[in-house]
Amino acid sequence: MSMLEVKDLEVNYGAIKALKKISFDVEQGEIISLIGSNGAGKTTTLHSISNLIKKAGGSINFNGTDITNLSADKIVKMGLIQVPEGRRVFANMSVKENLEMGAFLRKDKGQIKTDLEWCYELFPRLKERLNQLSGTLSGGEQQMLAMARALMSKPSLLLLDEPSMGLAPILVDEIFDIVQKISAAGTTILIVEQNAYKALSIANRAYILETGEVTKSGLAKDLITDKAVISAYLGG
Repeated sequence: MSMLEVKDLEVNYGAIKALKKISFDVEQGEIISLIGSNGAGKTTTLHSISNLIKKAGGSINFNGTDITNLSADKIVKMGLIQVPEGRRVFANMSVKENLEMGAFLRKDKGQIKTDLEWCYELFPRLKERLNQLSGTLSGGEQQMLAMARALMSKPSLLLLDEPSMGLAPILVDEIFDIVQKISAAGTTILIVEQNAYKALSIANRAYILETGEVTKSGLAKDLITDKAVISAYLGG
């Protein structure tokens, strides 16, 4: 059984069919990439999984539990955590306070300190800015903080929505290196990303979304050399 199973998921925005019965799965330990152009339905898919938007049909199963209609806060408690697009940090709180907010629901106080140290290892820049207001960080640092805050929730499945958006190329490389380290430490990852080349280069498998439908799926290493994928998404 897969960790996450999405089956025949449908979402409508008024008369527009944003997702048209899409199905995909995520196995424990994988990095899965959802690739597609703007408006393909990538973010809508993540919001549906986290139950932040209303679904018109389909089902979502997480670790054997049907979470299709479960409230967003209960989904978070189950260990399914989303890092939203646009680096939504608590701007008027310090870096440290943001990280502590990530651990808000946790009871294992002793382990929290260990996890904070791990976040500082992954994101040394955050450690240097612990008492700085998050709103004053650069875009790249805010992205790192949003990811670190999510990790403090101890996710078993991490949903990443466009983590490289608006970042300088050198920071994009850094963010993707960190994603791989998070995966190596045992967190399963579903990543939505416009930088198709980067997303495919770190993923195990990938799904291509076009106007609300999965048009192609397979091993990332095969898709990265697929002529149609190269021409549509890899600038070839």
